[in-house]
Amino acid sequence: MKISQANRILVIGCPGSGKTTLSKKMAKILDLPIIHLDAFYHKPNWEEPKKDQWYKVLQDLVKRKLWIMDGNYAESFNLRFLRADAIIYLDYSSLKCCYRVLKRNIKYNGTKRSDMASGCVESFDLSFLKFVFMFNNVNRLNIYSMLEKQMNIKPVKILKNDREVKNFLIELRANFVP
Repeated sequence: MKISQANRILVIGCPGSGKTTLSKKMAKILDLPIIHLDAFYHKPNWEEPKKDQWYKVLQDLVKRKLWIMDGNYAESFNLRFLRADAIIYLDYSSLKCCYRVLKRNIKYNGTKRSDMASGCVESFDLSFLKFVFMFNNVNRLNIYSMLEKQMNIKPVKILKNDREVKNFLIELRANFVP
């Protein structure tokens, strides 16, 4: 199976790597609905749900027949990897991701982005920026290990820069048959 034939595509990567942007572009090409996990996870003022509540929400979301799902939430990779037909990992540099998060903070400061939950407005958060900066050091090896186990089961695409994403989208358009 090619990614262009998948009904459920998971997009993961460091915050600021472009998961939402890629998901939106893919949704237009493939005519699939998007599930932005951040919009389901957070409650107003960035309040986090209890783990059992979040897991139930995730179970309901992955049961849907069609989706492009963007978001990390690594503790749920097993559930989402199992249900996804294809996985895309945006493995961008930490500095690029930090730059994009800062740019996003400036652009959307004091407003809610389209991929976020109601009541969650964009603002500068030093602890989040530190999380973004450390994301690859903390998570990359585990993500690669988990992706390696999926590669013989389903399409897995690892994209490391904007040029690779652009070429991937060109290929996706060329291979998609409605």
